[in-house]
Amino acid sequence: MQNSPLEISPEDLHRRLQAGDDIQLIDVREEMEFEYCHLPGSLLLPLDELPRRAAEIRTEGPVVVICHQGVRSAHALGYLRQRLGRTNVINLRGGVDAWALRVDPAFPTY
Repeated sequence: MQNSPLEISPEDLHRRLQAGDDIQLIDVREEMEFEYCHLPGSLLLPLDELPRRAAEIRTEGPVVVICHQGVRSAHALGYLRQRLGRTNVINLRGGVDAWALRVDPAFPTY
């Protein structure tokens, strides 16, 4: 499945992480969800905190925004791209739910 410039598939993200690509992972779910499961190395930055904490997201190099199923991260992507002009951010298509289904069957689901 081909990635659009605005999203990446779980499989492609997994390949890039395994290859050692320097990708910042931003998880926009709530703390309780993040504590239950998250991709290693992810920074928790809940969606409602995004406007005040956007400076924690790097402006150079790829940034992948993550949530449960891809909806909240798509909202975060829109904000970062349209309001802040960030062109280096992409959405994890299907979120951690798709990651568990298509990449890591042992990853906790909810």
